[in-house]
Amino acid sequence: MATTLGTASAAPGEFDTGRLSVGETRDGSPVRLPVAVLNGADDGDTLYVQAVSDGDELNGLGVLCRLLPTLDPAEISGTILIVAVVNYHAFQVAQHRNPVDDTKMNRAYPGDESGTSSERIAAATFDAAADADLIVDLHQGSTSRMIDEVRVRCGPRHRLHRECLELAKVFGTGYVLDQKGPDGQLARAGPDEGVPTIDPELGGAVGWDHDSIDRGVVGMERVLRYYDFLSGAVEMDRQTRASGFDQYGSPVGGLIRFERDLGDRVSRGDDLFAVTDPFGRVRRRITADDDGIFWRSRRLPQVATGEYVCSVGTDIDSF
Repeated sequence: MATTLGTASAAPGEFDTGRLSVGETRDGSPVRLPVAVLNGADDGDTLYVQAVSDGDELNGLGVLCRLLPTLDPAEISGTILIVAVVNYHAFQVAQHRNPVDDTKMNRAYPGDESGTSSERIAAATFDAAADADLIVDLHQGSTSRMIDEVRVRCGPRHRLHRECLELAKVFGTGYVLDQKGPDGQLARAGPDEGVPTIDPELGGAVGWDHDSIDRGVVGMERVLRYYDFLSGAVEMDRQTRASGFDQYGSPVGGLIRFERDLGDRVSRGDDLFAVTDPFGRVRRRITADDDGIFWRSRRLPQVATGEYVCSVGTDIDSF
């Protein structure tokens, strides 16, 4: 039997692309998201994958561009549903938030089919995601520099926490942020509907980050094998997990000089960064409040007072 998503329709052993209607632009032109259905030759589970929920986070789209041409429906068991660009309006103008309603798309799930632009897009995509057996929502750290990690956002007390954590371990970037996320995230809404969901954050970039895209392709291949969409064994590696996050802003204006690299272990009191004046003279040094891992940092060196600089993952363990 054929499986459909928008205008994409694929019988067993077929692959098809199409468009999913989610509204109209200001001149009445249709807004249609690029979608695809890969229907395996054999029966199996359904995987839902989406990218570009935030309009400037392109590494997930890079993963799909690299991965999908390598998959042969004749070798797949089950079905893969793909929405390649979720935040249509933001993608067109290379912005993070949907400019139509100034909304971060990954705060709009499960959506509202009669709501704002973002809520309608969320509702249309969540309708497909909620019927799947697994959800992978591909992100990156916006345009900041960040380690490749996977986020489990349902919270440790959620009934599907263990299943989500297993999915994160299978994806296998080496780092997991296990912390309950804000309302409206797909990685929150999916588990509430009984679907294990992860939010891989594949580095950060302006344009493609090819190293992070490579890790994302490997992660998706691992998911496909472990959950029997593809044949082949998966070796499970221990993951470093952070359950907390310390964020640091600048106490003064100036230029940032980092004292730590991404992935470095830090101890409480270690220097994280210095703020200098335009002549290189140090104005302030900022130290770590807690032990942890240097997780994320801004890309541009100039900062104003109070502007975000970096983050340290805390409450570290491994699983």
